[in-house]
Amino acid sequence: MKKILVVLMALLVLFSVTGCKKQDAFVLGLDDSFPPMGFRNDANEIVGYDIDLAAEACKRLNLELVCQPIDWAAKEQELATGSIDCIWNGFTMTPERVEAMAFTKPYLDNAQVAIVRADSGFETLADLAGKKIGLQAGSSAAEAVDSLPEFKASVAEVVEFKDNLTALMDLEIGGVDAVIMDIVVGSYSIKTSGKDFVVLPESLTTEEYGIGFRKDDTELRDAFQKTLEEMAADGTVAEISTKWFGSDISVIGK
Repeated sequence: MKKILVVLMALLVLFSVTGCKKQDAFVLGLDDSFPPMGFRNDANEIVGYDIDLAAEACKRLNLELVCQPIDWAAKEQELATGSIDCIWNGFTMTPERVEAMAFTKPYLDNAQVAIVRADSGFETLADLAGKKIGLQAGSSAAEAVDSLPEFKASVAEVVEFKDNLTALMDLEIGGVDAVIMDIVVGSYSIKTSGKDFVVLPESLTTEEYGIGFRKDDTELRDAFQKTLEEMAADGTVAEISTKWFGSDISVIGK
C-alpha cells in the first residue's frame, strides 16, 4: 500500500510539471479611474478598452495579466524600479517619453481638449482667460498646458487633481471653470455620466497613445506589437474598439 501511494504521488508531481505549464505574470500599470481605457466598474473590477486589449494579447502570449493601479504622477518611477512591466492606460507618446522608454507603435489617436459646463457660455479656449482650469497631476494635459505658455498665462489658476473624475466633479459644482483632459476620455465620460458638459471644439494639442516599456525591454515590446497587429488583422481589435467606442477607431496596422 505504501509503495502504491509513493507511485501515485510521483505521478501527481510529474503531471503537475508536464501537464500544467505555469504562466509568467505580466504587470500592467494604470490609473484605475481613467474610463474607458482602464477603470473600476460597479463590481470594483478593473475593466476598459486597454484592459480588453491587454487581456487578449496576454492570452495569446501565454502571460498572466495583472492590473496594478499606480500613482499616475509616479508612473515612470514605477516602471523603472520594476514594480510594473509596462504603462498601458491611455499613455501619451511625448518626445521625452519616447526617448526614455521602449514604446510600441501608436494604437489610438487622441487630443487634449477643454471640458466645460454646457451653460458656461464658453465657446473657445480664449474664453477661458481669467478662469480656473483643472487637470490631472502628472498627465499629458498638464504637459499640453505647459506647452502653450500664452494660454497658461491667460488663465487665472491651474488646479491639479489626483484624477480626471475628481476634476470633473469639481467642474460640476463650479470649483473650476474647465477641465483639460483627453478627448477620448472626456467624450466617454460625458456620454456615460449624462452630466451637462460639452467639449470645446478647439483642441490644445493632438497626440497618440502607445504602450511604454522599459528601455531595454525591446523583446517584450516587440512581442506585444506583433500580437496587437495580429489581433488587428483578424478583427479582434475592431471588435474591442466597437464595444467601447461604437466603431473601430484603432490605428493599429493602419
